[in-house]
Amino acid sequence: MPNFELMPIGVFAQRSGLTSSALRFYADSGLLPPAEVDPVTGYRYYSAEQVARASALRRLREIAMPLTAVEAVLDAEPGEAVRLIDEHVTEVVEDAVTVQQKAALIKSSLADVPSRPIATLKGPVLAEAIEQVLTATAREPGMPVLGGLRVEAAPEAVALTATDRYRLSTRTLVPVGPAATTWAATVNGDDLRATATEIRRSAQVRVEATPHGVWLRMADREDQHCRLLSEEFPDHRMMLASLPEATARVMVSKNALLRALEEHPGERITLRVTHHGMSVLTTGAHHPEVPLPATVTGQELQISFELTTLYPAVSTAIGPDMMLDLRAADQPVTIRSADRGDLTTCAMPIKPDHSA
Repeated sequence: MPNFELMPIGVFAQRSGLTSSALRFYADSGLLPPAEVDPVTGYRYYSAEQVARASALRRLREIAMPLTAVEAVLDAEPGEAVRLIDEHVTEVVEDAVTVQQKAALIKSSLADVPSRPIATLKGPVLAEAIEQVLTATAREPGMPVLGGLRVEAAPEAVALTATDRYRLSTRTLVPVGPAATTWAATVNGDDLRATATEIRRSAQVRVEATPHGVWLRMADREDQHCRLLSEEFPDHRMMLASLPEATARVMVSKNALLRALEEHPGERITLRVTHHGMSVLTTGAHHPEVPLPATVTGQELQISFELTTLYPAVSTAIGPDMMLDLRAADQPVTIRSADRGDLTTCAMPIKPDHSA
């Protein structure tokens, strides 16, 4: 006779959220054997202690984890289990991106629409620009356009722009020859990241557009396809045009500022600009601020940023020296190279109460 502290399979199914047929399958596979099986009737009984394992098994299967991986997670220590789950999620996401890309290719071939030449760019320069500008993207539910790269081609230049609403980064590239046409669209940022390595290894890349994507044609490598995003890109030109004139300009070493940001103990950075230079404020009593050699013109100012906003804007700047155009404590700062203006980043500060 079964132990009355055990529960029959039907009751256990309700407690665990698994069906009776699923429980039989998991028992046969060795993942969740019953605590006891009646030798006469063959009825299966489970203990209350097995509910947690059964519930975890169900949740792991809900995220499409294969049985072998499920068993490894269930039997692992918490830290190892977390690592295995993260590894599985990464694989699922990568597979989903691959499927989306292949689906876009299939749809493009079904439409049988010829591609439209846009511009030819130097591969290493294009790859560098993509990686620099994409630092200003974000994955935000309901706003996929914030993960995209706006591409605007004109006869003499191709502009790449991205924004996560706290940063706006834009870089202008000179095509190998005059752009074939005037064209603008927002390209999927993840697709571009995946192609950056191939682009960098190609001397020249010919950009061609279709209604739903762009082709990156390379003479010595396989062509790459990136999807377009249909959502409207934020009006970055109006935002840039509406910025007031700078009230202070700072010329500072990129490496010196980066080092100060990396050594700063906090998550928020405050810059103090005076006529004598610029310093990074800290919370330490012995070292209240870190002075940086800088040339300052204009008004004195104190401005604060989230580290996650300011650091990428500084690290992607071109050249050894940077120019910071400051307006006010609550206005965006413009960051660019001191001698090259083809990459510009605007970073939003935080208010004294640390709100964005």
